[in-house]
Amino acid sequence: MNTSKTENFDAIIIGTGQSGKPLALALANEGWKIAIIEKRFVGGTCINYGCTPTKVMISSARMAYLVSRSKEFGIHTGKMKVKLDEVRKRKNLIVKTFREGGKKSLKDNKNINLIFGNASFINKNEVSVKSKENNVRKLQSRYIFINTGASPMIPDISGLKDIKFLTSETIMDLNKIPENLIIVGGSYIGLEFGQMFKRFGSKVSIIERSSNILSREDEDISDEIRKIMIEDGIKIHVNCETISIKKIRSKLLKVFIKDSTKQKTITGSHILIASGIKPNTHELCLESAGIGIDDKNFIKVNDRLETNVDGIYAMGDVKGGPAFTHISYDDYRIIFSNLIKNKRESIRDRLVPYTVFTDPQLGRIGLSERECISKGLNYKAAVLPMKNVARAVETGETKGFIKAIVDIDTKQILGAAVLGIEGGELMAMMEIAMMGNLPFTKLRDGIFSHPSLSEALNNLLMKL
Repeated sequence: MNTSKTENFDAIIIGTGQSGKPLALALANEGWKIAIIEKRFVGGTCINYGCTPTKVMISSARMAYLVSRSKEFGIHTGKMKVKLDEVRKRKNLIVKTFREGGKKSLKDNKNINLIFGNASFINKNEVSVKSKENNVRKLQSRYIFINTGASPMIPDISGLKDIKFLTSETIMDLNKIPENLIIVGGSYIGLEFGQMFKRFGSKVSIIERSSNILSREDEDISDEIRKIMIEDGIKIHVNCETISIKKIRSKLLKVFIKDSTKQKTITGSHILIASGIKPNTHELCLESAGIGIDDKNFIKVNDRLETNVDGIYAMGDVKGGPAFTHISYDDYRIIFSNLIKNKRESIRDRLVPYTVFTDPQLGRIGLSERECISKGLNYKAAVLPMKNVARAVETGETKGFIKAIVDIDTKQILGAAVLGIEGGELMAMMEIAMMGNLPFTKLRDGIFSHPSLSEALNNLLMKL
């Protein structure tokens, strides 16, 4: 049943991701009457398809890895068996707990109206919401916030539409461990899933079109993590274009790839497409509100996350840029501060930390060495192998290295990369120093407990 009556709200929020949900709660606590619209599950990509489920499954894969190494530590066990259905059950339980908790927080707030359905713009102040039962509601507000996120991008590969391929969302619902998994894409998602399923028992091949995996990182980082993946038994094909895919028989696929000199084939039982993301904008009818998008359909925003239409904002992955949960949350903080507290917060020059949850982790903050060179900065880099870190040796986790880049003139830390055990946590220490504008000498001369990973910063920065 359709309703012709238009409902009025102080704000309409489309999407319950890591910007939308906290913004709804914060504005509601200020007394605003909020309509928040969700197409499927509360929590957005992070809770339902991204951070939470993948990291839960990665923890299971690491446990399998540790069991396989137990003899190195003098611990002898029986034959290990990975039960993927039990891994999935644990993952689903944690996801459901997080999702239901978020849903409850919205429904329990008297100023929030949680509406399930597909949202689309009627004009710059009105939104239509169509439910699964084809009921339509019309909502109106002076302020509209878009937090619809992004989805896996499916490339135009010959034969791909004729097979049952996997994405970063569907691969976590497999009932059985793939015998031979082929991954198209050697960036963060491809590497995390590749290492995970190798540790579960799959044979894994990764195809990357760039000259190296994690091609946005400095060459030494990319080289080292590629070495680690190969040591784990993963086959890496770089500088390779995926030309076509053909199903040979029910459980066998043939993938045709081409490098600069020749064409070759890889056979496997499953294929994962991990070649990027696309914004969830196609159902929003943005043109009805006159909202501008770029050539990849991401919503254009200024430094305060305002679109070209007054009163309409875009937050999180749908606006392009760094696609991380913590960045989405910071988008909420900026909008709330500017809207309610009359500040002039901006996304310009904000620090963007991130962690790739391979094993070991890659924690990154600030400028890479490649960026420093392109900017013509007067910098110096220091590198410390993890095999020279006491805590890493004691725990048997010596893969990788720590890298810090500092400005020679100001002694400020410009950036850091930690490819090692708990790399994300150690990276955060250098991020805090950067936030406080501390010269690197403060960390170099700092007293950190022994034996801990943090004291590695002493030895690293002494090299400067």
